[in-house]
Amino acid sequence: MSESNSISNTIKSVLFAFLGVQSNKNRERDFTQGKFSHFVIIGAIAVVIFIATLITIVSLVIE
Repeated sequence: MSESNSISNTIKSVLFAFLGVQSNKNRERDFTQGKFSHFVIIGAIAVVIFIATLITIVSLVIE
C-alpha cells in the first residue's frame, strides 16, 4: 500500500470514528495495518480543528 493511500485511509478512519460510524471491518484493518503514530497525530489535528470550529461558531453567535 502506498504512503498517501495509507494516510488517506487513516484520515477517513479518524473522521468516521469521530462520527461514530466506523465499520468493524475498517476498525480491524486499522489495528492490523495502521500506524499508531499516524492515528495520534491525525486525531490531535482533528481535535484542534474541531475545537477551533466550535470557538468560531460560539464567537459568531455571541456577537
